[in-house]
Amino acid sequence: MGTPHRDGELRRTFPAFPAREGGGAGEPFAGTWWGNAWVGALERGALDAKRLARGRGYADQGQVDAITVTPGLVLAYVRGSRPRPYRAQVRVRTLEDADWERFLDAAADRPGHIAALLDKELPQSLADCGVPLLPGPGDLVPRCSCPDSGHPCKHAAALCYQTARLLDADPFVLLLLRGRGEKELLDALSRRSAARAARAASERQPRTLPGVRAADALAPRRLPPLPQPLPVPAHPEQPPVYPSAPGGPDPFALDQLATDAAARAHALLATGRDPVGELSLWQDAVRLAAARPGSGLTAATRTLYATLADATGRTPADLARAVAAWRQGGEAGLAVLEEPWDPPAGRFDRARPLLLAADLPAFRPWRNRLTHPRGHVQLRLGRDGLWYAYESEPAREDWWPRGTPDSDPVGALTGLALPEDL
Repeated sequence: MGTPHRDGELRRTFPAFPAREGGGAGEPFAGTWWGNAWVGALERGALDAKRLARGRGYADQGQVDAITVTPGLVLAYVRGSRPRPYRAQVRVRTLEDADWERFLDAAADRPGHIAALLDKELPQSLADCGVPLLPGPGDLVPRCSCPDSGHPCKHAAALCYQTARLLDADPFVLLLLRGRGEKELLDALSRRSAARAARAASERQPRTLPGVRAADALAPRRLPPLPQPLPVPAHPEQPPVYPSAPGGPDPFALDQLATDAAARAHALLATGRDPVGELSLWQDAVRLAAARPGSGLTAATRTLYATLADATGRTPADLARAVAAWRQGGEAGLAVLEEPWDPPAGRFDRARPLLLAADLPAFRPWRNRLTHPRGHVQLRLGRDGLWYAYESEPAREDWWPRGTPDSDPVGALTGLALPEDL
């Protein structure tokens, strides 16, 4: 019952979580320390453990509809024992401007804090900076349209539990509850970091260079030997934080390109060879997309995929499949996806008896590929001598890389999610 079309910087609507298995009463409900801190505030402030248990059961059964988060409020409809769902909400105090100033100072003091937030992590040291980010007992104020006067009722408790799962996935939801949106905070952190860097540079005093007489400078002399090169750094370090500006380049894209350039320069300095200098335009686009951090197609990732696909004359779906192949086996994995070839006798011919010996059916051969009779699993032999597993819907020929390459064809299959279905 959420209204995502009305979402903005200070209003976010999240789809309902599906029902989940497990999660007994003795196990932590959330998957992160900050998510469990939210659950702890709920459970320590509750007056009735039985209502909490019912609410946790509602959450596990997926009975909480879409959740809307605004500053100081989380709201959702919760389905109980009656046909009509109840309107449940939980209020929490927003932070004052002075609290936000302390939080921004603490986050800007250590670049790792900003990097962690961008990676959807909440460092313990940032949460302990003296600003009450996480609620304590009694800080959560539940309300519900049901006739139950419990504190909280089982519907509001279910909403609290599902909110912990939102916090697991994105700590910026907690910051929105406390009063500020993700873009506003990232812009403020970028400005603060840039101002600190400029102030530090202006405070450095230039060194006074010693003078040299012209006659001495022009006198013939033997130059000393060049000093030894400096040792290669252990790693290429992290790039600076790039502030966003209206109409300017995407700071996340700049960060990824700068990180990639630094890694290539470091490899060139250490080995004398650019590891990606010989890649084609398509291969390099796939490599860049595969290096994108995170495990979901966020808005920024979708934009990156669309831009790279357009630049290479491919579709975003082609790029997504190629990224899966690159993550499976790098340049060799991409070649396995796109280039069928005729392997010499030997390893390929020995694969079918090995599969039969493992009680698997007779796979159909074609060039470097062996396909299950049902058409849902395929093995491909790469030029590197490894077997790569692929999966597809039966009779769809929509093959996607799966699992980890292995020199043993049976070993490549055992890495799939459902080997018993083979």
